Amino acid sequence: MSHPILTTSVLRNLVMSTNNKQTSDKIASVAAQTLNDPNASAIQRSLAGSALSQTGSSNQTSGEMERKASSALDNPRSSKLTKQLAGSVLSQSNKGRK
Repeated sequence: MSHPILTTSVLRNLVMSTNNKQTSDKIASVAAQTLNDPNASAIQRSLAGSALSQTGSSNQTSGEMERKASSALDNPRSSKLTKQLAGSVLSQSNKGRK
């Protein structure tokens, strides 16, 4: 059985696909409370779900969630909660994604 040769580009892709950052316990708690809040907005629920999916796992933020979180941070009308969740989600994004 032959083993593939690990080239620089293959190694780079392996490293980029690994997420060593995880949602903190504090943000996970805030995210869980947000999902249980009937008054939470759709964007808050979406960001909370993304943050929770990265708790205790190697999941990383998708490109779509990066865009949503970035828009939430840029929006002057976004609440403190929305910006807190968006910041957490963006901090776990793939820095190598273009």
